[in-house]
Amino acid sequence: MPEKLLSRFSRASFTLPHLRFLSPQASLSLCSLHNFIAPTSQKSPFTLSRSVAAATEIINKQQRQDEESFCIERFMNSLSTNQFGRLLIWSPILPSTHDVVSNNFGELPIGTVCVADVQYKGRGRSKNVWESPAGCLMFSFTIQMEDGRVVPLLQYVVSLAVTEAIKDICDKNGLPRIDVRIKWPNDLYLNGLKVGGILSTSTYKSKKFNVSTGIGLNVDNEKPTTCLNAVLRELSAAACTLRREDIVAAFLNKFENFYDLFINGGFQTLEELYYKTWLHSGQRVIIQEKNENQVVENVVTIQGLTSSGYLLAIGEDNQMCELHPDGNSFDFFKGLVRRKLE
Repeated sequence: MPEKLLSRFSRASFTLPHLRFLSPQASLSLCSLHNFIAPTSQKSPFTLSRSVAAATEIINKQQRQDEESFCIERFMNSLSTNQFGRLLIWSPILPSTHDVVSNNFGELPIGTVCVADVQYKGRGRSKNVWESPAGCLMFSFTIQMEDGRVVPLLQYVVSLAVTEAIKDICDKNGLPRIDVRIKWPNDLYLNGLKVGGILSTSTYKSKKFNVSTGIGLNVDNEKPTTCLNAVLRELSAAACTLRREDIVAAFLNKFENFYDLFINGGFQTLEELYYKTWLHSGQRVIIQEKNENQVVENVVTIQGLTSSGYLLAIGEDNQMCELHPDGNSFDFFKGLVRRKLE
């Protein structure tokens, strides 16, 4: 942790305007943190409008009466990682957790996680806004990587860690397993409906890739699609429901283990489990290609992933190919471009 943020080793937390910092390993300098969260830039992610500030006060009042609010102590007590999540930034409302960690990457220790109860300007794929009502889990965390070739594969490790963390929580509490599945490249589906997504962005500095990864997951908000607890109530009459802080802690515990396997042994150490969880093994996809001013449709069958993280498929002529999104369609599978492999 940067020295200007670290003062002594003990568990402590400080509540500052709209933000709370807590670490089981470090007490944070109040003066340094005040300077950190109040930069001079008018575009600071921590600058809130009057209306948002008023909304924050309402949320704070509700949370003081609401036993289901994010319990920081419960999160910390469930965390068993060495690095990820050891510093938590929490707020009842933020524009974007992703912007908090990405805009302040150099000031935060690697593995910092930022959680918000409500997010009103969340970032989705292709600059889409991720609407995040109360009950939705929104968090982002930081990673630093050296090999740029494997950075695109990180989102698959994150997706897998989410699905496995949910299974672990269900097993631990004697609940029916919720079968969350992965839709390539970074969406999470449950009973045919999208319940979550992953966004990773990176910058290159000092020969390292600074990666900020954000996750949105419908835990207790049935709209706009469905949520984990709604499906859990259908499967079990038990009153037990999944809590956001348990999911974040279980995810970070699982991710740290998967990440070590990934960095030391490559994605192939996780491939078998990943293919059991994703939706696409054996899926037939129609590829539209231009041939002499005509659009020709070719059918290919998905086999897995290539080493670069794209879809590996085989055509009806037994020719292996790599499928890339064309960047023009919100649904990746409606805009795939084929590249034949030798």
